Amino acid sequence: MSQTQPQITNQDQTLELFREDAYLQTCQARVLEAVATRDSTGLVLDQTVFYAEGGGQPGDSGSLVLVDGSEIEVTNTIKNPGGAGILHVLAADSLVPAVGSEVTCQINWERRHKHMRLHSCLHLLCSLVDGGVTGGSIGTDKARLDFDLQDTTLDKEHLTQELNRLISEAHPLQARWITVEAMQSQPDLVRTMSVKPTSGDGRVRLMEVADVDLQACGGTHVANTAEIGAVRVGKIENKGKRNRRVNILFDE
Repeated sequence: MSQTQPQITNQDQTLELFREDAYLQTCQARVLEAVATRDSTGLVLDQTVFYAEGGGQPGDSGSLVLVDGSEIEVTNTIKNPGGAGILHVLAADSLVPAVGSEVTCQINWERRHKHMRLHSCLHLLCSLVDGGVTGGSIGTDKARLDFDLQDTTLDKEHLTQELNRLISEAHPLQARWITVEAMQSQPDLVRTMSVKPTSGDGRVRLMEVADVDLQACGGTHVANTAEIGAVRVGKIENKGKRNRRVNILFDE
């Protein structure tokens, strides 16, 4: 297993700068393609700081600034369903810049940072609950994970206390990469039961919370658990005979 930080990976046509630095808020880019969506248009760029929806984490929103200073709103970011790259979905009736145009990408940082904090908190939750993950989602103020559990009682007060303990201990987080072959020999690194980690270039990205958790993940995270802030466990719901849903909220 290598801990060497790789070069930024290329997801087909779009260079995903957020994979190496989740704190990048802007970048220069060039329009490669305009794709019609149901209600608007999506732009494929040669590189981006916008995270594309996936793994339970929402796609980023923000804006693209043209060379004349005008701004175009980006309402969502998704993987291109009909081809390669990432689609930056524009607000309805927006001006569509020509292919080859230069733009400046600017994400909605406050929204993204909340996603990062909650996503990292969900990894802490994984370290506290011994069960496979059957689903999950992340919002701006709350997040959830569903666990495959049987004959297990979860105590929300205990989970709240333990999450805040791990947060206050200020554990650093760091991404690293391993080969697909190495991942296949360590299946416990994949906590999600229904979603396989991305491995298009022969490698799988791991997210490590030092001394706490290590698992395959392609999302964006904070650099240290202290950055998450205080949280609390909301409802713990039964969603079937074996499925337990744990809801996490910011406690601010």
